[in-house]
Amino acid sequence: MALVQAEILEGGKLLWLTLTAGKGNVLSMAVLEALGAELESHRQDQHLRAVVLQGGGGHFSFGASVEEHQKDQAAAMLATFHKSLRAVASFPVPVVALVQGKCLGGAFELALVCHLVLATPNAHFACPEIKLGVLPPVLAALGPARLGGAWTEKLVLTGGDLPLSAAESTGFATILPQTDDVRATALQWLQGHLLGLSAHSLRVATGLVRHSCACDQQGGLGAILDLAEKTYVQGLIPSHDGNEGIAAFLERRAPNWQDQ
Repeated sequence: MALVQAEILEGGKLLWLTLTAGKGNVLSMAVLEALGAELESHRQDQHLRAVVLQGGGGHFSFGASVEEHQKDQAAAMLATFHKSLRAVASFPVPVVALVQGKCLGGAFELALVCHLVLATPNAHFACPEIKLGVLPPVLAALGPARLGGAWTEKLVLTGGDLPLSAAESTGFATILPQTDDVRATALQWLQGHLLGLSAHSLRVATGLVRHSCACDQQGGLGAILDLAEKTYVQGLIPSHDGNEGIAAFLERRAPNWQDQ
């Protein structure tokens, strides 16, 4: 079964990608590579106006694989994760995250690099990495531009939640009305805001605005992610606590911090 299901809708105007990776749609390296491949195969679609990224099964995603955060895999995992996020962030037309249920850790970071976020009333955004002795590098690096400095610091340093009211007031997310058919409601929003526009004009505008906010590969995102990845690899992977928190989570016990 495919880890990412792709559908072409609205006469080629819309690419709908659904994460179908099982319970929680954990963002393993395999899932991230599948997502990147789907995006790459549609990058040149002339009539494409938007991409929707949705999680199947009632949740967007529980985040990146904790198992792949272990010392022997962490560097490769980060490289794969950031490659996938670069593919999303640099996509030539808007990528819209449709978030239901939990959107945690790496999944929150994935939504953060999307151009637009539509959230249902039960959406739950959080990056709890600091509680595992690590950090969310993309949130730390890109959060100030997308959420503001104060919210970024609170989220990174406490591992707490981003309330829906804050997600909306910062401009990060548009909250959809309560509905029994989330897909139909999101499609209606897309039809009213994106799908009636010129695909060519959207490409030009998307590239410019991403460059202006340093969210494109050339305008700064590449350098920001490189720094975030280097900080994680050099500052956390060699440390005791950066590995102890992951091990404790996997072993279902309290961590034994040594503060080093």
